[in-house]
This record gives sequence, structure tokens and C-alpha cells, in this order.
Amino acid sequence: MCAATRPGLTRQTLIETALRLLDEVGLEGLTVRRLAAELGVQSPALYWHIRSKQELLDGMADAVILAAGMGPPHHGEAWQDWLARRARAFRQSLLAHRDGARIVADATWLGPATVRTFNDELAAMVERGFTPVLALRTITAVSQYVTGFVLQEQARRPGRQADQPSDPLAALTDLLDGDTDAPLLAAIRDGARTTGDDAFEHGLQALIDGTTAALAAHRT
Repeated sequence: MCAATRPGLTRQTLIETALRLLDEVGLEGLTVRRLAAELGVQSPALYWHIRSKQELLDGMADAVILAAGMGPPHHGEAWQDWLARRARAFRQSLLAHRDGARIVADATWLGPATVRTFNDELAAMVERGFTPVLALRTITAVSQYVTGFVLQEQARRPGRQADQPSDPLAALTDLLDGDTDAPLLAAIRDGARTTGDDAFEHGLQALIDGTTAALAAHRT
């Protein structure tokens, strides 16, 4: 039996297997040859289902986005609550896979189901008083914020730990000419972080508040 027609070898199987392999080897280690070996076939067999590695990566990105549970707000759900819920689910979906944010950030095309669902979300926002432009810009801004935030969370920095000072706070104090009352030092002493749940929620709320103001200005 030809490997290309082997039962179970479908485009969806390729994408699911590639996502599992991504968690093991990361984006740099994910190759078509390695995926083919994982599936027990020769590399040319994969091209019956995908035309290029980029098409495979786009399919993986599509799967990650859909796994976040895209869709319009629930009945009676405020758009602010929906947008926050959508952003949190998207972040978790990106974090569920090693280099998940890079996969989505590098996507060049998404599938028809994702595009239709995205359009349904925009339509729901228009029903709630958004212009199509404001709806598109809002979801885009939130999605890009989430992707960028997770890119930072998932960043690999080999060798950086060895370069870190033993007492980062003291090193910063020296950089700030010994000003122990500097706002940066005060923020760090008070537990401020640029990553993690608290930082994510702060940025998300700022985006929602800004959108609320923009929508109010449009209505006046």
C-alpha cells in the first residue's frame, strides 16, 4: 500500500502529530523529515497532504487558535467579559504547546473555519455598537498582545542565567546611582513583575478600558 494512502495518514493526523512533536523538540527541531519518521513514512508521503512546511505550520497555528474556543459572546455576556475570557483562553492555548506563540505569530494563512468564526465574532461586536473597523482593531490588538506576552513567557535564553548578578536588586541600585527610592526599585520591592498572571491581567484590563473609552467616544 502506498504510504500516501495509508489508513490514518491525513492532514489532521499530520497536524496533531506535529504538535506533539513540537512539545518534544521545539520549533527549531521540528522538520518534515522528523515528522515523517514519527509517522513511519517517507518525507514525500507528507506532501500528498501538505504542500510545504509553512502550510504545516499554518495548520498547527490554526489548531492552536481553534483550541482556545473562538466564538461570539455567550447569551447575555458583556463584551468586556467575553473579550477577557477569549484572551485568557488564547493565552492558555498558546502556553499549552512549546513555542506555541511562535507558531501562531509566524502563521501566514488560517483555515476557513477559523476565518468564519472570526467573522462571527466581529458581527457580534457590531451588534453591540462597534463599527467593523473598531471591532477588527480591538480583537487584533488583544490577540497581538496575548501572542507577544506569551512569546516573552516562552522565550528561551540559553546561558543567560550564568550572566545574572547574584543580587539583581543591588546591581540595579548601582545602575541608578544608589537611589534606593527610585520608582523602578520601589516597584520591584513591591513585587511587580513583567510576566505572570498579574502582569497579564493588568495589560488586558488596560486594553479593555481603552476600548470602552473608544466605543463611548464613537457613540457620542
